[in-house]
Amino acid sequence: MISLRSMFLMLSVLLITTTYGQTRRKLPKEKQMGAYLLVYFKDDTHGLYYAVSKDGYSFTDVNGSKPIIAGDTIAEQKGIRDPYIYRAPDGMFYLALTDLHIYAKKAGYRDSEWERDGAQYGWGNNRGIVLMKSPDLIHWSHTVLRVDKAFPELANIGCAWAPELIYDEKERKTMMYFTMRFGKEKEKVYYTYMNKDFTAMETLPKALFEYPKPNIAYIDADITKVGNKYHMFYVPHEGTAGIKHAVSDSINAGYRYEETQVDPERVGCEAPTIYKRIGENKWVLIYDIYRINPHNFGFSETSDFVHFKNLGHFNEGVMKATNFSSPKHPAVIQITAKEARKISKNWNSGLQLQGN
Repeated sequence: MISLRSMFLMLSVLLITTTYGQTRRKLPKEKQMGAYLLVYFKDDTHGLYYAVSKDGYSFTDVNGSKPIIAGDTIAEQKGIRDPYIYRAPDGMFYLALTDLHIYAKKAGYRDSEWERDGAQYGWGNNRGIVLMKSPDLIHWSHTVLRVDKAFPELANIGCAWAPELIYDEKERKTMMYFTMRFGKEKEKVYYTYMNKDFTAMETLPKALFEYPKPNIAYIDADITKVGNKYHMFYVPHEGTAGIKHAVSDSINAGYRYEETQVDPERVGCEAPTIYKRIGENKWVLIYDIYRINPHNFGFSETSDFVHFKNLGHFNEGVMKATNFSSPKHPAVIQITAKEARKISKNWNSGLQLQGN
């Protein structure tokens, strides 16, 4: 017979608990992190890309600036945009991406500019979000979530863009939030809770925030919890598009409007996202400067979410993109050195990292 002590040791070694009906893996703590993973896409391919950094300043594309996953292998529209990556409490990595190819007619994937009539549904007018899940950042399963078919109330949506993910500790569920409009109405950000398999929405999306000025669209929200506060960065279409900040005590309500624009850019930018520097009281805000050619990212650093230091653009200051250019819509997570080495080995990137 197995003793109680032996059973305890076996359970300790396996580190198994059940959450969402899955095996839960032990999550690494920040002190165990040794690198950063940047996900992005490019307009010319509509595919998914990885870049890895050891210090959070200099990023190297792991596949020689070629997609690690082609958009036409996972998306109904044969192209993806706006990737967001998240390490869930169950230890799995989740990706959410916009199912949209803005050049699909030119690429020969359809006969019309958009899937539906642009006069009725507006620019882009997609209806899908690609949901992906992986245990190791290399092998991914995927599902196309047709937002317009999820609930009868969503049948007439005009778009479903830029999905992001965060864990709601109170609800103990993954919350997805994304830009949506009905028909050709103004865009705003909505939130929903995902099912345990990360394949469908469990709740009808609700508006996350109401912009205080009438008839102003806003898009591309990004939420980060710091202490007991939730910091949301987003982009209102009010004059030149730029990044604004709002704070709340709640994950999906009560965000307080701030008038000041956070980014220092003089031209339109979008797609804000935040990552924390490992072991430091510093957060980096990245944004996609879409009104410059070639496309580039801008960076600002903060310790208090009140004052932001301009770090400039990729390859025009301290931030470096060593082997890629024209990236679009970034998201960054911390990863361990071991995870970074596995990524590097899989795509033969030659990145050298020490540690676990």
